[in-house]
Amino acid sequence: MNIRTLPAALYVLLLYGFIFLPVLVLVLFSFQESRLPVPPFDGPSLAWYRAMLADDRLMDALVNSVLVGVVSSLVAVTLGFLAAYALARHRLPLAGLLRGLLTAPLTISYLIIGMGLLITFNSLGVPKSLWTIGIGHVVINLPLCFAIVYSQMGAQQAHAERAARDLGAREWQVIVLITAPMLWPALFASFFLSLTFSWDEFIIAFLVSRFDVTLPVEIWSMLRSGLNPKTNAIGSFVFVISFLFVLLLDLVVLRKRAA
Repeated sequence: MNIRTLPAALYVLLLYGFIFLPVLVLVLFSFQESRLPVPPFDGPSLAWYRAMLADDRLMDALVNSVLVGVVSSLVAVTLGFLAAYALARHRLPLAGLLRGLLTAPLTISYLIIGMGLLITFNSLGVPKSLWTIGIGHVVINLPLCFAIVYSQMGAQQAHAERAARDLGAREWQVIVLITAPMLWPALFASFFLSLTFSWDEFIIAFLVSRFDVTLPVEIWSMLRSGLNPKTNAIGSFVFVISFLFVLLLDLVVLRKRAA
């Protein structure tokens, strides 16, 4: 390292330190043995991870988060793919306006979306449940899935689809056997990004849930009574899962680029 690259190296070091230092502190004090997550550190100990796994409410919230994340992500990817296929392969009236409406939720605050969903569900008499959380997560993730898939629908897929039709394939066969397999990296990326956002989402889940809650809402209720190493443990667990999702997504994208 020479003197010219030193400022850039210091900048990168400060940037990553600013981003990851709070996470490192969270993970470190999740191994604290005492009940107070404050210095001095008196670990390491797995006692709070065992307490986390023994907490029925936390485990129920974890299962709820997984169910809501997987189901809502599958629905968002399916609807986003079908919308992208329709707008990319068919001439529809006001196609530009339809694309704008589909991507508009990306620019709207989750708080506004959550309040709108809450008012809508109350007006229709829909009770708060995991289903309403899932609907909310589909609303925020569908535009992302549409944008990713639509951006990857190029001429190569169109030529293959045209050839399949010339050979007698029906439209549903073209979609299932040609288009979807050729777009699997985009579909895979859309699914795991949606799953990551659903896994971490709090505002909508808090507004449209009642008794059955997701993990972020349960963590928030725990934090109302103050910090303790168990909240650090569950926070570290959420961070690790989110990191693994993003890592898997990066591996898929890098593999596609390399190919």
